[in-house]
Amino acid sequence: MNETAPKNPIICALDTYKIQRATDLAREVMPHVGAIKLGLEFFTANGAAGVRQITQLGIPVFLDLKFHDIPNTVRKAIAATASMNMFMMTVHTSGGRGMLHAAMDAADEISQLTGKERPLVIGVTLLTSLDQDDISLIGFQDTVQDQVLRLADLAQSAGLDGVVCSPFEIAPIRKACGHDLQLVVPGIRPEGAAQGDQKRILTPKEALARGADYLVVGRPITDAPDRGAAAKAIAQSL
Repeated sequence: MNETAPKNPIICALDTYKIQRATDLAREVMPHVGAIKLGLEFFTANGAAGVRQITQLGIPVFLDLKFHDIPNTVRKAIAATASMNMFMMTVHTSGGRGMLHAAMDAADEISQLTGKERPLVIGVTLLTSLDQDDISLIGFQDTVQDQVLRLADLAQSAGLDGVVCSPFEIAPIRKACGHDLQLVVPGIRPEGAAQGDQKRILTPKEALARGADYLVVGRPITDAPDRGAAAKAIAQSL
C-alpha cells in the first residue's frame, strides 16, 4: 500500500493509455483527490513500469485490472504486482470462491515480500454499464440488485476487503453485509455532467450519503477544460 491512505474518498479514473497524459492529469488533480485509478488500457500500453511512474508522484494508486481467471493464474498475476505499490486492486467476484481465496492469499504474499501493508482486494460485482436487459441477455435470472447482493455476499464470505457496486446498490449491500465491506462506487456524475456509458449513476454527495467509501470519477474531471478546478469542485461539494 502507499505510505499514506487516500486523503479523501475521490478516486480519479485516468482512462488513457498515454503515459504522458496520465502523468499530467495526475499532477493536475492530485491536490484535490484521494487516489488515481489506472485501468486495463493504461496497463496494456505501459505495464508495471508505467504504474510505478505514476506511484512515484506520491499519490495512492488503485490498479483496476479486474482479474478473472482460474485460481492459480490469478494468484500468480496478483503476486506479480508486488513491485507496483498500489493501495487497491480488483478481481471479478464472479470468478468464484476458489479464485477469491487465491487472490487474498496472493495479496498477503505481496505484504510479506514488500514488508508493507497489503493492497486492498476489491471484488467487482456487476459493471455499471450493464442494466437489467443486459444481464438477462447474459443469462442471469436475478434482478440487477439481487445479482449484486449475491456477489457481495460471496466477496464478504471469501474475505475480500470490499466490492465495486453502482450507487443504487450501496444501501442494499449495507443492509445485507453491514459496514465491514468497503464500497467502491463508479457511476458518479456531478450535477449537470453527461451520463456517458454508465447506466446506474448518482451524484458524489448522494453516493456518500448512502454509505459509499470511495467514489470513482473519470470524464467529469479528465474531460473538463480545467481538470484541477473540476476535481476541486467535486471535493468541495462533499
